[in-house]
Amino acid sequence: MSFLQDPSFFTMGMWSIGAGALGAAALALLLANTDVFLSKPRKAELEYLEDIDLKTLEKEPRTFKAKELWAKNGAVIMAVRRPGCFLCRAEAADLSSLKPKLDELGVPLYAVVKEQVKAEVKDFQPYFKGDIFLDEKKKFYGPERRKMMFMGLIRLGVWYNSFRAWNGGFSGNLEGEGFILGGVFVIGSGKQGILLEHREKEFGDKVNPLSVLEAVKKIKPQTPASGKS
Repeated sequence: MSFLQDPSFFTMGMWSIGAGALGAAALALLLANTDVFLSKPRKAELEYLEDIDLKTLEKEPRTFKAKELWAKNGAVIMAVRRPGCFLCRAEAADLSSLKPKLDELGVPLYAVVKEQVKAEVKDFQPYFKGDIFLDEKKKFYGPERRKMMFMGLIRLGVWYNSFRAWNGGFSGNLEGEGFILGGVFVIGSGKQGILLEHREKEFGDKVNPLSVLEAVKKIKPQTPASGKS
């Protein structure tokens, strides 16, 4: 067993272990940047969204069914992952840039949040140019809630999204729950249905504003029934 006394044997062994660890880390990084381990969203149905209870954010909140939001003219609705997140603020600003065109088309812009933490919703309002409501049961984040945990920290897409938001001058904080992924919906009037459903696949995965406008243009406003003479 004289080979055990050979320093080169131990050097080669340590090199092999180091190379193996490096290879495993590289493989983990590669897999983390594919969609293999991402939870697949289950498409929401109109009947599911219609029955969601929402609350206004007034001192004396009113509870109502979500279908009120799009009954007449349809709606664009952002399910906000976390109001204090600078990535969510960047997406809110992008959607709000569509507000003049949405107003022209008569389609309202709304957001839902999953919690009220300190002044987070109030601080989010400058970035979002529409009314905001509370979804306490987090139904707009379903039907099956999806989470991204610390894997998001090693996804290149998240780093790119973060750089883009930082470069755009957005900042935020760490207040509130931010692992349950959000999304954006364009919902037609009445029973027209869901015209666009964008689910975040990672932190900062924004909807394409042009896709939102294309879906909005398909909305058919409800016309009041004419009375009998």
